Amino acid sequence: MHTILKSLEPSATATETDLGARVREIRKARKWTLKEVAERTGLAISTISKMERGEISLTYDRFMRLAQGLGLDVGELFDAEAEGFAHGTVAVTREGDAPVHRSATYDYDMLASDVTGKHMVPMLGHIKAHSFSIFEDYISHPGEEFIYVLEGEVTVYLKGRDAVTLKKGDSIYFDSALGHAYVSTGEADATVLGVCWKPG
Repeated sequence: MHTILKSLEPSATATETDLGARVREIRKARKWTLKEVAERTGLAISTISKMERGEISLTYDRFMRLAQGLGLDVGELFDAEAEGFAHGTVAVTREGDAPVHRSATYDYDMLASDVTGKHMVPMLGHIKAHSFSIFEDYISHPGEEFIYVLEGEVTVYLKGRDAVTLKKGDSIYFDSALGHAYVSTGEADATVLGVCWKPG
């Protein structure tokens, strides 16, 4: 049986600097230039360079494009020792032990990041955005998406559709290719359990 159990002791979360250093390490090991990574991911050279230096964090859709362009599962960006999903796999993520992907709008605790090749990407999301105006544009990526509101109130903006407001205990499931953005409606940041299914 293939089992992955995290240590009971909490580990440090992945900061932008840690993540950037990991991406640089992967790129250098493959002897790829920034230009080559840009061509593989569709991201600007300046974006990749700033991300590697820990100066910026990527939105979820760009983060997924980076992983895909590097030929990696998102979990491998956080954990060099992540193991592939196989029959009988069990992965436990203790509270406070998940690496954190930060952006200007959301902080995501990346659950089960020590397993690669998953069909689902589970996350605990902390919605820092309190206005749609903070977003450069709608977020869009291949796949399907589900969020369940654990705390607070969230407005889900959907491109070309009416916004949907969700209170604690409410959920939404939608096509991730539909432009979307999450905004905390109340004074406090909302917390959601999110699961993204990524094709392929």
